[in-house]
Amino acid sequence: MDAGFDDRNGQIWMDGQLVDWREANVHILTHGLHYASAVFEGARAYGGHIYALSAHSQRLIDSANIMGFPLPWTVAEIDEACRATLAANNLTNAYVRPVAWRGSEQMGVSAQKTKAHMAVACWEWGAYFGPEALKKGLRLTIAPWRRPAPYTAPVRAKAAGLYMICTLSKHKAENDGYNDALMLDWRGQVAEATGANIFFWKDGELHTPTPDCFLDGITRRSIIALAQRRGIKVIERAIWPEELGSFSQAFLTGSAAEVTPLAEIGPWNFQVGPETLQMAQDYQDLVHGRITGVEPVPSTQA
Repeated sequence: MDAGFDDRNGQIWMDGQLVDWREANVHILTHGLHYASAVFEGARAYGGHIYALSAHSQRLIDSANIMGFPLPWTVAEIDEACRATLAANNLTNAYVRPVAWRGSEQMGVSAQKTKAHMAVACWEWGAYFGPEALKKGLRLTIAPWRRPAPYTAPVRAKAAGLYMICTLSKHKAENDGYNDALMLDWRGQVAEATGANIFFWKDGELHTPTPDCFLDGITRRSIIALAQRRGIKVIERAIWPEELGSFSQAFLTGSAAEVTPLAEIGPWNFQVGPETLQMAQDYQDLVHGRITGVEPVPSTQA
């Protein structure tokens, strides 16, 4: 069995310095552990270059601001911490995880006296859904939990607490023999998978849910830019489950998932078709620097 994430060789950046991987610890009474006052990012390095790094760093800062604990680090400083951690671990192709949280300076629901802390870890991580996913496509079921309404949770933050229902939904899907789950929103509209955005093909056009209660992902915005580069129309709109049978292909996008085709969602089946595979290849060309001059389109989230 592989060692757990607490027992590895390497270094992790914590609050301004690199420390031994096994010593990168926080106190058991850390506010982030008890009250989910934590935010995080997930980025990937390709050939030593972390794709869209500053966009991820800015989103970490924005998420912390939404959660009410401003970070004392700038985008440039977070970028440098990520690069330093990657270099310290002698990695070129890796997953990069910055995380920020309220510390153990105060316990209770109120956290006015806590300090903001931050760490960056990175490790080798291959295809999120495994090497065969690009060929076969994923099998999704419908999640038992729904994405919350914007007036019930800080949905524009990449906040740790918002992923509780994602874990529950993914466990249920895996226990039932599926790869992942499609989450609907509080209205019953299609939202996203448990950790990735979703796109659908219909008549040569891309359709994707409007991200008004879930993250407008950086990979999602990159795919929109790549589609526009090819002259493909991208339609952001409300999508109802009853429409899924009208789409020919579907795929997930995310820093971890990259571009992964879908074979089915519940009773609806999809082709792993050439259009989806072309978008997957375009994305690989983009992150490896073979396509240049293409940036993620501006976020639609305020």
